[in-house]
Amino acid sequence: MEESTEALSTEPDERGTDRKSNPIKTYIERLKAFSTNARLFLVGGFLFGIAGGINQLLFNFYVLSQGYTEGTLGKIVTARSLTTLLAAIPMGYLVDKIGRKRAFFFSHLSFALSIVCILLFPSIPVFLTMGMVQGLAQSLSVVAQGPFLMENSEETERTYLFSISSGIGTTASSVGQWFGGFLPGIFAGMLLVSAMDTKAYSAALWFVVLFALLALVPISFIKENRRDPSAKRSVFAPVTFFKRAPKKFTRLILPGLVTSIGAGMVMPFMNVFFRNVYRLSDNSIGVIFAWGSLAMGIGLIIAPMIAERVGKIQTVVATQALSIPFLVLLGFSGRVELAIIAYYFRLTLMNMSSPIFSTFAMEQVEPEARAMLASLNSMAFNFGWAFSPTISGILQERHGFGPSFTITIILYTVSTSMYYFWFWHKKKTPATVEQAQKLN
Repeated sequence: MEESTEALSTEPDERGTDRKSNPIKTYIERLKAFSTNARLFLVGGFLFGIAGGINQLLFNFYVLSQGYTEGTLGKIVTARSLTTLLAAIPMGYLVDKIGRKRAFFFSHLSFALSIVCILLFPSIPVFLTMGMVQGLAQSLSVVAQGPFLMENSEETERTYLFSISSGIGTTASSVGQWFGGFLPGIFAGMLLVSAMDTKAYSAALWFVVLFALLALVPISFIKENRRDPSAKRSVFAPVTFFKRAPKKFTRLILPGLVTSIGAGMVMPFMNVFFRNVYRLSDNSIGVIFAWGSLAMGIGLIIAPMIAERVGKIQTVVATQALSIPFLVLLGFSGRVELAIIAYYFRLTLMNMSSPIFSTFAMEQVEPEARAMLASLNSMAFNFGWAFSPTISGILQERHGFGPSFTITIILYTVSTSMYYFWFWHKKKTPATVEQAQKLN
């Protein structure tokens, strides 16, 4: 039965936690409740996160070292994200057909092979083609993740699993970025070339392949949950689910779409921003990225404790709203020290909300609709990343980073307002008042 959007905003169950209980003890109990499948997934996520951190730091520099421009980088990001966008619905069907385990396995393997091709055959056509392969791989993994975490967790530890999954990934990314920042210099000494030479970046990026392949080991030990064959979706499932609850699906998806458009304007270019605006070295940027990802990982890990005590939507709105002033400081302070501090706070606060809202959204739909919701949210997220980087790349070449940051600030403000007015700032219905009285 469809739930009203008013009921969605109250979250009575998550406030039933005894506020006098020991939060550390509660946290440990939630961790102990994780299933074996969930633990294996987290180990695989950590290894793949290291690969992603190295790639995030060095790939843009690898492309620029070959004489290409920021506009080219924007096109590569667009090719990857546009493919992820277009593949989201088909990948939802594929995930239901092959299972979550195979989805993760083929996703990580495809990503590793795409990096191999990029390193062996560097050219714009290969960059764009492999970007599309990475888009398919990303879509396959993202669409599978939400339903997998729901299927392998109970209500009590679910928010913790979603947040820790994201936290481990970002913490691993910080390890990869820190490690990756030193790799070009190490290989430059070995190859007798500059640390900004293509050969140094190419050698360093082979570690992306190594860690992506290592991530396949724990993934291979996951035991696939049996699913009810009757739960398989028909080709009309997207229309069916949306027609059943159009307002619910719109409100669960649209704020993320607006956020993604803003994020795509600046986030793919943060390493370029620190290099071009503040003339920082690759090593320095790697350290900044590493500490930033570590801070974000810590934020994600503590986020479920906050959400359990104050509410999921309240946590989402508060963290996103607090991140906006730091985004302004990052883009317009003109001082590297302030920009770095603002980068840490913005990164941590804005991303704390993502797994919390993902958990909230998955709880609002039937089990058979979760892969479809994950597909639609993936499309929303990648819509902005598919088109914004190309626009931002052109703006950067002509006007610098100012216009891109301005657009991002405006859109983040709009999306935060959507979360607030649609899910938090609503009048209580008689049903929700009754629920609140029961809690008291």
